[in-house]
Amino acid sequence: MSRLLHRREDRAVPARSGPGTTTVRATGVRLSRGTREILRGVDLEVRAGQVLALVGPNGAGKSTLLAALTGDLPISGGRIEVDGRPLGDWSPLALARRRAVLPQHHAVGFPFTARQVVRMGRAAWSRTPRQDDDDRIVADAFATCDVTHLADRPFPALSGGERARVALARVLAQDTETLLLDEPTAALDIGHQESVMQVVRDRADRGHAVVVVLHDLGLAAAYADRICVLENGRIAADGPPAAVLTEDLLARVYNYQVRVTQHPETGTPLVLPRRAGTSSGM
Repeated sequence: MSRLLHRREDRAVPARSGPGTTTVRATGVRLSRGTREILRGVDLEVRAGQVLALVGPNGAGKSTLLAALTGDLPISGGRIEVDGRPLGDWSPLALARRRAVLPQHHAVGFPFTARQVVRMGRAAWSRTPRQDDDDRIVADAFATCDVTHLADRPFPALSGGERARVALARVLAQDTETLLLDEPTAALDIGHQESVMQVVRDRADRGHAVVVVLHDLGLAAAYADRICVLENGRIAADGPPAAVLTEDLLARVYNYQVRVTQHPETGTPLVLPRRAGTSSGM
């Protein structure tokens, strides 16, 4: 029966959800590696039309939670649902039509060109009506990520930042309702960080659900609808940036004193480390 169901799913093209619809849900999720418990009873909802930023100190469980949501890491307890059904009930192809994943590291085993890598994002739509849009969507993804000039270059020969942007273009070309992005700004200069987060914001404004792992709290505050702060494998806070990014919470979670003020132009929270005054001695 499950094989028959998977065959039906593999022929189906999923419809888009309305704004605010939960596309991915984690309930009581636990995940262990050996004797170490990394996620400890995590409850989380990913909603269409929103950017959800996962933040927290190193080792808090951000990337592990994202990998659990994608199914790349098996959970040891709890439940993860995609479109209202358990994650494990979906075939790989059906999942690939519902969520696209940007991993933290962008390795390709063969010298594919950037164009070939981005076109891989369209594989899930082969033999469906959506394959008719392949060329347009791939071209749009290249332009959106500012990598059109890299299309014919071997992917392994690109710089770290260029590979990151080409990898994001592949995710955009997949054109799924949910995007799960692990540190998409990590290897980028300030201009490309802003450009990538503008793309993330635009996707959510078009109705997509976006989860993004970030270290930069300023980017999270500027572009996310919700910020989920992880602390030792648990959720310490989940809500709008202004409600979550408080001095007391961040000082406790990051074990470092910070000052939270407002960005002078946008009014969004701006998190600054507190530093002792120094003199030049001149």
